[in-house]
Amino acid sequence: MTLDLPARPRTATTPADGLLEGPRVLRRLPEGVEERPYELFTLRPLGRVIGAEVEGVDLGASSTPRLRAELNRALLEWKVLFFRDQDLTPRQQRAFARHWGELETNPFIARGDSDEVVRFSRGAATPGFENIWHTDVTWRPEPALGSVLRLIEVPPTGGDTMSADMAAAYDNLPADVRERIDGHTAVHDFVPGFARFADPELLAAHQDRFPPVEHPVVRVHPETGRRTLFVNQAFTTRIVGLEEAESDRLLRYLFLQAHTPEYQVRFHWTPGAVAFWDNRATQHYAVNDYLPHARVAERVAIVGDRPYGLNLEP
Repeated sequence: MTLDLPARPRTATTPADGLLEGPRVLRRLPEGVEERPYELFTLRPLGRVIGAEVEGVDLGASSTPRLRAELNRALLEWKVLFFRDQDLTPRQQRAFARHWGELETNPFIARGDSDEVVRFSRGAATPGFENIWHTDVTWRPEPALGSVLRLIEVPPTGGDTMSADMAAAYDNLPADVRERIDGHTAVHDFVPGFARFADPELLAAHQDRFPPVEHPVVRVHPETGRRTLFVNQAFTTRIVGLEEAESDRLLRYLFLQAHTPEYQVRFHWTPGAVAFWDNRATQHYAVNDYLPHARVAERVAIVGDRPYGLNLEP
């Protein structure tokens, strides 16, 4: 006996069809770029397109331009790098990140030992709200280039960080969806992302300083040239030029792309571990499964540039 199952609709804008079965294009490197070995450290891949552990680098020691160039190549090629068994001080963490540019400040998250360090102290009394797929500070005109995160207190179980490759997400969008979003911009606003846990007076005080901004829905990476899907559930509110219902439907579909396991890597923290991610090419998600234990982390973010998209000048 055979079952005559109705065909499932494949309209790209149907949110329920956001995650389709079957093979996917999993291209880690930009077109035309060949695989090359790393000479100054050992790199152990954790995923097919995103995520690798770097062994043989002391982040607290002084580095050479050659080492920094090779680490930058690894960051561009793997999107997020992990370093275990580091004994970084906050000052060393800042010094390492500054090799990639000036550091940001963030008025909405508690600071660490300086204005450039934000501290995430999560536990039974202060549960985390970072368990949503997001790209850091896209509500800024110039979102962060990248972030360096170190855990100070690691819970005995749980507390992993997941990252998603948004270039792979774009590569696998149906052709009709790519045609619809290429060249469009979307509005990014800090209020929806922080309203869940920040003081309303604090939010109101910064609305003039950080008004909503527009960024391309499809960002061209300034170093690799790859097209990346640049909308996220925490801060993107609407696509410019579309009716509200159509914008909401399309954004829900695009948000779902980060949920695809083939585009993800999951990192289990150990004492002394550090993560460094390319904020221009990824989204991340802090898994909130460790309560009542504590998870304490400090992050520095590197100032980025103004995103540009297809048919738009950098």
